[in-house]
Amino acid sequence: MFSSLLKYSSCKSHYLCESCLFFVTKVIWVVLFNDEEFQIYVVNRKMHLKSFDSQTIRENIGEHSADVRQPSITRSAGKLKPLDLQFNRLQPSDEEFNIQRKREFGDFMAREAVLEEEYWTAAWLRAESHWENRPNERYADSYRRKYAEQEYDAIRRRCKTYHGQKCTCIVAVKKEDRNVKRTVIKSIVGTLDLSTRYLLQGESFPRERVKAPPFCSTEKTDAHKYGYVANLCVSKSARRNSIASNMMLFAIESAKLKGVEQVFVHVHRDNKPAQQLYQKLGFERVDIASPQLLEEQMYLLLCKL
Repeated sequence: MFSSLLKYSSCKSHYLCESCLFFVTKVIWVVLFNDEEFQIYVVNRKMHLKSFDSQTIRENIGEHSADVRQPSITRSAGKLKPLDLQFNRLQPSDEEFNIQRKREFGDFMAREAVLEEEYWTAAWLRAESHWENRPNERYADSYRRKYAEQEYDAIRRRCKTYHGQKCTCIVAVKKEDRNVKRTVIKSIVGTLDLSTRYLLQGESFPRERVKAPPFCSTEKTDAHKYGYVANLCVSKSARRNSIASNMMLFAIESAKLKGVEQVFVHVHRDNKPAQQLYQKLGFERVDIASPQLLEEQMYLLLCKL
C-alpha cells in the first residue's frame, strides 16, 4: 500500500519531502484508525488529488477506510457545522422543554442550554464580546465568525464529561411575549460556563501550581471539588437588566447542588464593572496569586458557599 501511495506524492525522486511524508502518514492513519477528519484532509489535498474521486482513494488505501465524503461536507453527523444549524428555528416553549431548573427574573430567565442553536448563539455572543472594542479593525467580521465557530466547537466539547470534570453552558433567555414567537438566536441574551473541577494534589486554589510535578494526582474528593465560572457576557441590547448577576446566582445555585463548596472566577484588573458585580455576589480576591496571574494582570476571586 505504501508504494501505491508514493505515486500520488509530488516528489520526483525516490525520497519523500516533508510535505509528502506528512500526507502519507495521514493516509496510513485513516487506514489504521478510520479517522474522518483525516479522510477529509485526503479529499481536500491540493497536490495531486484534484483528479482523484472517492472510489480511487478507497482502492488505494484499502478496505479498512470508511466512505470518503465530498469536500463540501467537512463534519460528521455528531459534529454539526454552523451552516447545518436551523437559524430560523423558533424558541420552544417552557412546556416543550420540560425544564426542571431555571431562574426567572423580570422578562428573562436563566437555565442550561439545550439546543444546538443555543450553543451557537452563546458562542456568537462571546465572539461579539471579544471583538466589541475593535469594530474598525480590518477583517473583524471574518475573525469574529471564525472565533464563534471555534468557540461553538469548544462549548460542545467542554460540555462532555472529561476526567470527572463537567461543564455546563448557562444561557439567559428572553421570555415569550403573548402570541409572539422569537427565533432561538433572538431569544438568547446572555451566557456563561460553569465547570466542576478538582484541585491538584497540594493546591489550595486553581493554577496554584503553574508546573505540576510528574505523576501529580488529582484529589477527587468533595473537599477538593470546586466550581469555576468563565465566559460571562451579555448582549449589548439587553444590558442593564440584571442578567449577568442572575446568571451568576443560577450558576452558584447549580454549583451547590453538585456538592461544591467554593466557586472561583478570573477577572482582569482593569475590568472594574465585573469586579463590582462579583463583589456584590460575595466573591473575594485571593491574595496569594501565582506568577502567571501577575503576568496576565488577572485577579482570582473566590466565593465560599
